[in-house]
Amino acid sequence: MARSHEQTGMGAALDPDHQLPAVIARNEKTVHDGFWRKMARFAGKIPFAEEAAAAWFCARDPKTPLRVKATLLAALAYFVTPVDLIPDVVAVFGFTDDAAVLMAAIGLVSSHILPRHRQAARAALHLAPSNDTAEK
Repeated sequence: MARSHEQTGMGAALDPDHQLPAVIARNEKTVHDGFWRKMARFAGKIPFAEEAAAAWFCARDPKTPLRVKATLLAALAYFVTPVDLIPDVVAVFGFTDDAAVLMAAIGLVSSHILPRHRQAARAALHLAPSNDTAEK
């Protein structure tokens, strides 16, 4: 006899409304546990470090809409996860896939990455301040 999704416990797994919070939580934990560790490990080798850090601060901002957080956390989790399409230790090309994923996500939600997120990123990375002081 065939069992329903409710009986097998798979109903929630197939329902996107129930699945999204779990995916966001998993990505948030991955990013929380590994983002700054990876940034420190590869300091100076990540040409998109400031953009990644600004995305991190935007994703952590309570005022950022959930869909924006979800997009940024997914891209940042890909960056943090050691299994990549192109391993990070491969000279020159190692961060190409990470950059592509992150830049695509940032492109989708760029209006939500505010000057305060960029300023926090520069401060965290110990970069010189820029003229990006006006709040959007």
